[in-house]
Amino acid sequence: MTTEPLFREDAYLREATATVIAAGPDGIVLDRTPFFATGGGQPGDTGRLTLADGTAIAVTEAVKGEGGAILHRVAPGAALPAIGETVTAAIDWDRRHRLMRMHTALHLLCALIPGAAVTGGAIGDGKGRLDFDLPEAPAKEALTAGLAALIAADHPVTTEWISEAALDANPGLVRTLSVKPPRGAGRVRLVRIGAGDPPVDLQPCGGTHVRSTGEIGRIAIAKVENKGRQNRRIALVLEG
Repeated sequence: MTTEPLFREDAYLREATATVIAAGPDGIVLDRTPFFATGGGQPGDTGRLTLADGTAIAVTEAVKGEGGAILHRVAPGAALPAIGETVTAAIDWDRRHRLMRMHTALHLLCALIPGAAVTGGAIGDGKGRLDFDLPEAPAKEALTAGLAALIAADHPVTTEWISEAALDANPGLVRTLSVKPPRGAGRVRLVRIGAGDPPVDLQPCGGTHVRSTGEIGRIAIAKVENKGRQNRRIALVLEG
């Protein structure tokens, strides 16, 4: 069972019709979905599946299953659709958009700290953090000004694909030590920020992002913390 991940090509797709190919205690599997499945530090989408008769089933989380399936988890005891039934899958767009804004902002944070490996991270609704392998904590004021400038410049955010061999030849593209790009399909998805050469940021990522940095909006650095001899944690929050 494989689910076509519609969000991968269009992160702004809010809903889509789909066919149920499995349904059970672990979740509902569709042949296609706009729901992002938890991965790479980004939480899975929430939302609803609406049946032809108007019945709505709340989706509490989307997660990865076996063989490329995406499981749409529902509350215990919730009614399940029949296999072969057509449903409308709709994500909680406001929540997703906040996650997209934060995810893109964390890419900008990476760009402001070049060369430092990312040892951990998390993306939440309206907040996020990255941990960097650094001997000294960067100045909060400089990071705040840098983020504001990159957001104001409204750089385009695009995706492209390269072969796994090309990634192996350019290991510097991988910034994260805790999350490795998925392999086995023969190609890897890159997220590029900025149209120049070199770009503002370019690294493998399977998450969802806004179309341009200006869409991130106001953001603040909540904390810059020491989490070990070489570990510096930087936390961001969306404002407004």
